[in-house]
Parts: sequence; C-alpha cells; structure tokens
Amino acid sequence: MPADAARDEVAARIRRAIAHHDPREVMMFGSLTFMVDGSIAVAARRGGALLVRIDPRRRAELLARPGVGPALIGPTRTMEANWIEVAAEAIADDESLAYWLEISLQRHHR
Repeated sequence: MPADAARDEVAARIRRAIAHHDPREVMMFGSLTFMVDGSIAVAARRGGALLVRIDPRRRAELLARPGVGPALIGPTRTMEANWIEVAAEAIADDESLAYWLEISLQRHHR
C-alpha cells in the first residue's frame, strides 16, 4: 500500500489526543483504526478524513455539520448508521478534531 501522508498526519494527531485512553491501533481497509475498550472508536482514512463511530440516534444532527457525510465502503456502499466520515478540511485544527474524538469516545463511557 502506498504511503498516505495526510492519513499518517491525522493518525499522529489522534494518537496524541487519545493516548490517555490507551488505544490499540490496527490497520484495516487502508485506514488506521484506533480501538478503545475493545471496539473501534475512530479511524484515520486515506486523504486525511476521519471515520467516526457515533451513537446512531445523533446521526441526523451530526450529518448536518459541515464536512460530514455517510461513511462509505468502496465508492457507493454506505456503512451502518453508527458510522460517519468527517472530511480532512473539517478537522484541520486540533479543536475540531477533539470535538469528533469526543463524539466517538462518548459511546464508550455511557
């Protein structure tokens, strides 16, 4: 697999932000996934996008935010309702990345 600098940069930012959760990293389908408490929380995707696991009850609210869309597998197949994709531009600063990491991590601490 060719290197993806944007994915690697987002992964490094995620790594720093959630280190206190003791995440486990696993490469899956071209994404570097971060597992917390045994399940996938987020993944750094090709091009620097972020795959975020969410509470599906918040899906419509979160999809309305700029730079957010349904997570896809391949060019057209939509993932389950508890996954969304956040464009690289929407996580350009640490504050916006932290927002999405918190959304994902909330699922683990209910």
